Amino acid sequence: MMSILTNGKYANFLLDRYHEYPQGKYVNLILIRKTESEAIFRTEGSGEPLCREFVNAGLQKCKTDPIQRVVITKRKQTAVERRTGREDLRKQNLLCLTDDGAIHPDSIDGYIYGYAVGQGGAQKSRVITEDAFSVLTTSQVVDTRTSNALFETGTMRDAQGKQSESLFNSEYVRPETHFLDIETLKDVTPDELFYVLGNILRSSRYGAVSSRIGKVKNTVAQVVFSDTEIFSTLELTQHVYDALLGNDKDTELDFPLADDQLLATVKNSSEELIKQIIGQYELMTDTDQNSLIEEVRNIYRKPAEFLQRLANSYKGG
Repeated sequence: MMSILTNGKYANFLLDRYHEYPQGKYVNLILIRKTESEAIFRTEGSGEPLCREFVNAGLQKCKTDPIQRVVITKRKQTAVERRTGREDLRKQNLLCLTDDGAIHPDSIDGYIYGYAVGQGGAQKSRVITEDAFSVLTTSQVVDTRTSNALFETGTMRDAQGKQSESLFNSEYVRPETHFLDIETLKDVTPDELFYVLGNILRSSRYGAVSSRIGKVKNTVAQVVFSDTEIFSTLELTQHVYDALLGNDKDTELDFPLADDQLLATVKNSSEELIKQIIGQYELMTDTDQNSLIEEVRNIYRKPAEFLQRLANSYKGG
């Protein structure tokens, strides 16, 4: 069955094989990340607060009063998705290890997400990431819970059975909070695009304490092919915020946002912002995008042949 990516208007922005040198071809994945449980986007056990930044609410002059938004740092996103891919490779015996137990750079994971080798040699990641920003303000999407502090044993009771009386406050992101993000893939083949998409769509736990909370649903809102990087995640978030507010400048958006309305607004904002870039681009149609996601779904029902083909492609196979 012919892939939707073999269509001429998309194939022009993809490679037929891996190249060592930059080719100036980009695939920009515009994502909506929605929390489906409480989430804590910080390093587990660090005690640090949630990452947040003061930024302008929107792009229009009448709405540029700074607001505080929650941030999911780029590393917190790709680290999860990279582990998802490694699990698949391990199942197929395609995740080779070096003599000291590290991930071997000569693998799908190393070629796409990059590596640095102490003895010399490196591969830059071809997955360019940005921080994801919450659409709504911190005051709307963050809450605090008071809990008992644990003893060193990891329980709320000591060796004598006495319950901990120490309390601590923990910030968390509320369920049904939406974040916007753009992952840009540089100089990738169709199979490499399928691999990264599979990692994104199959990853579902982000942040600290992800074994118990941190459930996130990733939705591909728009796929943009280009010969240069496009607008930033922050610019998109601000444009979407303006569009959701409309002419009602003095009100605050309701929490939670409606999924369908946000998706439509992200698409419209992408179509407006892309007109400002200097370069060539092609927005994937809704029909083609649905076909692309269905291809990913079919690949990962029986991924062995696909992953082996991708691994062989780096060896000239």
